[in-house]
Amino acid sequence: MPLLIVLILIVGIVLGLITVFIYKTILNPGKLSTVDLLLKQGKITAATKLAKQIISKDSRNAEAHFLLGLAYIADNKPQLALVEMKTVNNIGNFGGYCPEAKFRSKMGELYETFDQPDEALKEYLLLIRQQPAEAEHYLKAGNLFEKRNKAPKAVQYYRKAIQLNPRLGQAHFKLGYILYRGKKHLEAKEEFEKTIQYEPGNYAAHFYLAKILKEGHEYIPALLSFEKATRDPELKVKALVERGGCYLQMKSFDKAIIELERAIKLATNPASPEALYARYFLAICHEQERNIEKAIEQWEIIYSKKPGFRDVAEKLSQYQELRTDDRVKDYLTASEDDFQEICKAITQSQKLSATDVSSIKNGCQIIAVENSSKWRGTRKMPKLMWFLRIPEIINESTVRSLHEKMKALSITRGYLIVSSTFSRKAIEYAESRPIDLINKDKLQEILKTTDFPDFSKLHPKKGSKT
Repeated sequence: MPLLIVLILIVGIVLGLITVFIYKTILNPGKLSTVDLLLKQGKITAATKLAKQIISKDSRNAEAHFLLGLAYIADNKPQLALVEMKTVNNIGNFGGYCPEAKFRSKMGELYETFDQPDEALKEYLLLIRQQPAEAEHYLKAGNLFEKRNKAPKAVQYYRKAIQLNPRLGQAHFKLGYILYRGKKHLEAKEEFEKTIQYEPGNYAAHFYLAKILKEGHEYIPALLSFEKATRDPELKVKALVERGGCYLQMKSFDKAIIELERAIKLATNPASPEALYARYFLAICHEQERNIEKAIEQWEIIYSKKPGFRDVAEKLSQYQELRTDDRVKDYLTASEDDFQEICKAITQSQKLSATDVSSIKNGCQIIAVENSSKWRGTRKMPKLMWFLRIPEIINESTVRSLHEKMKALSITRGYLIVSSTFSRKAIEYAESRPIDLINKDKLQEILKTTDFPDFSKLHPKKGSKT
């Protein structure tokens, strides 16, 4: 009888072991494969439910925890996914439906999601040990080194990624961006070009390539690259501002205005750097085209958003007279032909007669003589007058140019009349030479006593009798 009991116990134990073996090796893997299939079919809820059932019967089933973690990731529940992945890591059993490489990759991504770069980097470095020929691991590690402000280390990993996979566009872009920030533009340009070769849809690469081209004054190819960058909604406004800047440098103000107005219209935040720069460049365009009122309008908007932006406060101060003095306004905003008439009127107010009038850069040149002479028959000495209307401080080189022109024309007296001020060196240069400097304050006083031409007679309306 005791022997029978022993045999029964032995048989029971064997049957129990066989049952456990069958469950773990046949039935349970079947359920795991079902979870995996449900995930592939996008049936996340069903996969989650089945994975939990498996875990309830075997809490240390690493594969089930891993699959449940994948289900949470697919269901946009990264916090729960991280809990499951940490459980897998604690169990430490890999294989089957939980390959270690895939697990490490998911862990790294989750740590990045929760802004834990150090933990994420550990996972990618473990991956590199396991799969040293996989370029993506070096790319991800390099990205984390870059985020930790360790650019030299990041460069090493990006270069290794490129060595393993020369067609890895993102590695070329990341390397190019670090080189661009380090002012190594030739090397960066090469990397951005390779990025575009392997990833034509990488619009950020188009954008930074265009920035390099623009800085090298290659405006036409820069415009084309910026145009491609506008296809990225996040870069569209920036790219439009840059296109406007290219046209501004090319003196194509009408085209620049179109691009900049588009940028302003699309900017969602009127106080963003892109919006402010768009308005700033737009103001420069209007200023260059003598549409000062529109320029002031843009400066005032910028000032209301950011008073310390660039030289906006100074610009508004420079053109303060424009709001209160119509004559200054006419001097600054008149067309080229009308401006010459104003300059002739100023010349007349100084008891001089214009004998020759011509256009010069940013202004007008007049050769004039005195209206009368005390002594009949005395030869009237010509004077060279330059009228400039630019907001910048006039430096010594401009005064020197006037003096050189005087010598070329054999004129012994010169006048430089400007709508701004003179630098100290410009004043010192003129003091020892026969040149009179008339700054904006003196000009304003002269304009008060000047008989302005009647522009309505100079420009009769169409159809009117003259």
